[in-house]
Amino acid sequence: MNIDRIVLAFAGLMVLTGVSLGIWVNQYWFILPAFVGLNMAQAAFTGFCPLAIILKKLGKKPGPAFK
Repeated sequence: MNIDRIVLAFAGLMVLTGVSLGIWVNQYWFILPAFVGLNMAQAAFTGFCPLAIILKKLGKKPGPAFK
């Protein structure tokens, strides 16, 4: 699994977690998927993703999106 797939999987899990907690725990948890979406949008335009940098330093193989 390369960095791109890990980042997408992590983002998807965070969105699902944030929406679930927002429905069943507290509405403030809806901030989490909004943050993830904002971070993914800025990564699409700038190519900067903190998780991708961490994964690269851990030795994961980069994909075409985060070289």
